[in-house]
Amino acid sequence: MPTESTRREFLKLSTAGLTAGAVAESLPAWASLGSANPSEIAVRVTDEKRRFEQTLPLAWRRGTAQPSAEIIVLDPENKFQKILGFGAAFTDAACYMFNQLPSNSRVGLFHELFHPSELGLSVCRTCIGASDYSTELYSFDEGEPDPDLKRFSIEHDRAYILPALRQARQENPDLFLFSTPWSPPGWMKSNGSMLGGCMGKRYYASYAQYFLKFLQAYASEGVSIQAITSQNEVDTDQDGRMPACLWGQEYEIEFVRDHLGPVLRANGIPAKIWLLDHNYNLWGRAICELDDPGVREYANAVAWHGYAGGASMASKVHDAHPDVEMYWTEGGPDYTQPDYATDWAKWGHAFTGALRNWCQSITGWNLALDEQGRPNIGPFPCGGVVTIHSQTKEITRSGQYWAFAHFSRLIQRGAHRFDSQGVLANVDHVACENPDGERVLVLSNTAAARPVILQMGPMIAELTLESDSLTTLNWR
Repeated sequence: MPTESTRREFLKLSTAGLTAGAVAESLPAWASLGSANPSEIAVRVTDEKRRFEQTLPLAWRRGTAQPSAEIIVLDPENKFQKILGFGAAFTDAACYMFNQLPSNSRVGLFHELFHPSELGLSVCRTCIGASDYSTELYSFDEGEPDPDLKRFSIEHDRAYILPALRQARQENPDLFLFSTPWSPPGWMKSNGSMLGGCMGKRYYASYAQYFLKFLQAYASEGVSIQAITSQNEVDTDQDGRMPACLWGQEYEIEFVRDHLGPVLRANGIPAKIWLLDHNYNLWGRAICELDDPGVREYANAVAWHGYAGGASMASKVHDAHPDVEMYWTEGGPDYTQPDYATDWAKWGHAFTGALRNWCQSITGWNLALDEQGRPNIGPFPCGGVVTIHSQTKEITRSGQYWAFAHFSRLIQRGAHRFDSQGVLANVDHVACENPDGERVLVLSNTAAARPVILQMGPMIAELTLESDSLTTLNWR
């Protein structure tokens, strides 16, 4: 967990809440409740037997707890970053699978995934050309060198990607989209291929124009893009097994500072630029890129993946650059694992770590794939947030889907994370206050059932976390 509150502050909060007869003047305004308690606490649980099921409500009451009790102390006045939302990726593969559904099934699924009254996914990713989860290897300008981009075309995306994006925006007009390339066109790279390799500096100017043309072409199709990253996973070429491209630290700095940023600004493109788009363990690189004042002229955000390193590493970047925004932009289940459909608590742990370390959004990997993780032109066995069976078209939901439900259904855009303190083995927690004042607490328990006490000023509430469960509480 991050260190935004010290151990001494935690003990101070605990003592203030647990000491009988605490003086009213010593309590923050939200805790001065008199005889009127906050409204009851709604409870929703996902565990072995239930899926985001509403259970009996809890109630706040004045009281004390034994010092040995396992306590989570809530302080709604101590607020941190604003939340943008939750979502997953419209890869070529995901959009292809959506397109295989009968029209009525697709309409129903999009309503379930994106409508604010349902799962409410609201921050999603698109691919600039092929990723490993594509039906084929393609860019928007493939072939012999074409520095003037006379051949540029997004024709591939018109078949089913752009229609899927427009349909999702119909369900959720506030859908935030960011876009990422897995590789530049092959002719821009040292190896002449979209598979592996690294970027050729002599084509920086052309590549900045490639981004510009992409954003303009999508906008002309009615799909505006709010942010871009310069490269997916800057620090790997994936051994040439899939679309990928190495970008050295100084390469990304120069490209963003001297080419991409100026081109977008000169053409009035409002899309933000997010740096890195790779693992937590590259936190030192992120700090160095942000240290460059020319980069900061055009980019003020870092995109994180959680495949290597720990979430607390993102807080190192926040400590060095407190005004920088952070987003968690990729992570998905493995369909070959036996817990693919039941690993909600594991994803709750991952999501909570990102949120507690300054990330403003959580975006998973493929929205949909088939039962064997296809279409897939790469080496990895990823599954979708949902699975669409290749033959029957039956739709099933992953453990990650149910984890998203506990966050995206109740934490609204514009919410602020607030302080929750308490170190409980195998239990993660994160709290947010929505713009309308409603408060939400998500608890992930990856071990056996256990009792927990919540402390908010002079009020306590008691509950039992079921084994291997996610529990979301909300109250006003």
